[in-house]
Amino acid sequence: MKKATIFLLSIIISVAAIAQPLLKVTPEQAGMDSKRLSNVDRIIDESIKKGEIPGAVIAVVRDGKMVYLKAYGNKSVYPDTVKMAVNTVFDLASVSKPVGTAIAFMQLVEQGRVRLTDNVSMYIDGFKPYVDSATGNKIEIRVIDLLTHSSGLPPYAPVADIVAKNGAPNPKALIDWISNCKRDFKPTTKFQYSCLNFVTLQNILQNITGMKLMDYSKKNVFDVLGMKNTMYNPTGETLKLVAPTEKQKDGSVLLGKVHDPIARILNDGNSGNAGVFSNAEDLSILAAAMMNGGEYNGRRVLGKLTVETMTTVPESVKELGRSLGWDNYSPYASNNGNLFNPTKTFGHTGYTGTSIVIDPVSKTAVILLAHRVHPVDAGAAVRLRALVANAVAGSIVK
Repeated sequence: MKKATIFLLSIIISVAAIAQPLLKVTPEQAGMDSKRLSNVDRIIDESIKKGEIPGAVIAVVRDGKMVYLKAYGNKSVYPDTVKMAVNTVFDLASVSKPVGTAIAFMQLVEQGRVRLTDNVSMYIDGFKPYVDSATGNKIEIRVIDLLTHSSGLPPYAPVADIVAKNGAPNPKALIDWISNCKRDFKPTTKFQYSCLNFVTLQNILQNITGMKLMDYSKKNVFDVLGMKNTMYNPTGETLKLVAPTEKQKDGSVLLGKVHDPIARILNDGNSGNAGVFSNAEDLSILAAAMMNGGEYNGRRVLGKLTVETMTTVPESVKELGRSLGWDNYSPYASNNGNLFNPTKTFGHTGYTGTSIVIDPVSKTAVILLAHRVHPVDAGAAVRLRALVANAVAGSIVK
């Protein structure tokens, strides 16, 4: 009986440790100035008044502690107006690439199940190389080329054409199209942001593990860190917290269904390029882990050297500015603002209006979640993200 009680207590303690949110402190306790930090309120409120976004949630993390967590505007303006709450769950869109795909993939690298320099064709049968039109030489696309968006794969796939020919959902038809489509340039010579890179990474992970990406990431990343409202194809209590995105032709809105067409139509929500739903508190835990060598609250998802490698731009593509699943200083990195470390800061944006910025030097993270595609795909978040990042960075005084 005594052993059973001890065992039960250990389970309770373990579960409590997983679910514990970040410790909340004042800006001053974290070496930040409250008045300067409050500039984010004005910036976000002005964006809402301009009609750029209906609402937003911001979280600011400093040295593993929650410094600022606030909601603005509305979670929904159609079909009903509902006020935004700090626990609102958003369609992360392409923020899914690092959060849902790359971190999971780097676990396979550190487990010795795949190398960054492995050819994609080792894991996906019939995956074609780049062929030099002048010489006829074949150059294989490698895993690292996918992670840094230097593979030469096209930016997107013709969803309607694939559906017309093969029906939907049809993940196999999608990866078959990617395997055989035209390569736009020789690998590593250019940067071209491509959702197809991360759909390919998804398929490699699934072929290695025998698990769907959505199941692998939830079990090995989200659940480990206690990210209780982070998942693909949200259900249950998490679904109740989701902010809607775009109004559809039939008058309904997308709610709990990923906005991205590849992810929603062809991959049925389980996709390497998009599909993760999460909220600010959960992403704050992930950011804290990334700034702490892959560990938060005694729960580890990556090794210290793995995190360092993942968030450093490889020498071979240094001029391109992309690290492994993250964006450091490519042309897409304007969300980093102007004041955080210019080369070591890493982050990602999402088409729906989401953003995460992590500066490991100042140990500061900015999570800005908005849904600029609600109720119609006509909002804007690019300038907003940079202004918010600058206001947060400018509030650091120690």
